[in-house]
Amino acid sequence: MGLFLSIIIPARNEQENIKNTIESLSQHLNPEEIEIIVVNDHSEDKTEDIVLELCKKYPFLRIVRNEKKPGFANALKTGFENAKGEFILPIMADGCDQPETIEKMVNKAKEGYDLVCGSRYTKGGGKIGGPKIQSFFSRFVGVSLYYLIGIPTKDTPNAFKMYRRNILNSLNLKSDGFSISMEICLKFYFLGYKIYEVPTIWYGRKKGKSKFKLSKTLPYVKLYIWAILKKWKFL
Repeated sequence: MGLFLSIIIPARNEQENIKNTIESLSQHLNPEEIEIIVVNDHSEDKTEDIVLELCKKYPFLRIVRNEKKPGFANALKTGFENAKGEFILPIMADGCDQPETIEKMVNKAKEGYDLVCGSRYTKGGGKIGGPKIQSFFSRFVGVSLYYLIGIPTKDTPNAFKMYRRNILNSLNLKSDGFSISMEICLKFYFLGYKIYEVPTIWYGRKKGKSKFKLSKTLPYVKLYIWAILKKWKFL
C-alpha cells in the first residue's frame, strides 16, 4: 500500500508546543500509511532542534524549511510541495486540532471524497477557548456560507481539512495568509469535487501567543463576498 496521508505542520517559534503535538498525533495514526512534515517557518527558537531530535524516534517524521517569505500560506505551500501522500492534512503546531478526528476523516477520504472538512460548527463539533471575536467571526462566515451558497460544510475557515493532493496541486492559490484554507475549500466546491464534513473539537492554545489578529480578517471577507457573487452568477 502506498503512502496515503501527508500531515503538514507549519511551525514558527513553537518550541513550547511542537513536541506534544507530534507525540499526540503519533498515538492516533497508522505509521505505515502516513508521513508528518513539519515546515519550519523561519523560527527563531528551538523548534527545529526539537523536531530533528524527534525524527530519530519517529521514522515517518521529517522537517523542511520554508525558504519563501515567512507566513502561514507559504509554509503550507512548502509542505504541499514536499508531500507524497494521496491526501494532505494541515495541522496546527499549537495542538488546537483534535487528533481523534483524523481516523474519521481518513475513512471518508477512502470512501471517495476529495475534501474532508473538520467542522467545529456542525453537530458534535465545538470550539473551546481562543479569542471570542475570532470564534464569532469564523462561526458567522462558516455557517452563513453553508446556507447562502450550499457548500456542504459549516466551517470553511478552518485549516483542519483533508485534501486530495493531485487536485490541491492543480489549484492556482492566491492567498498569502491564514485565509488560504478557506480559498482552497471554496475552489474545491466550485470545481465540483466531493466534499464531506466531520465534527471536530478545536482547543485554544495553552502555551505561546495566539497569532490571530482582527486586521487579518479582510482576506476572509473578500473570499466571502467572492463566493456569494460567484454562486449567484454575478461573476
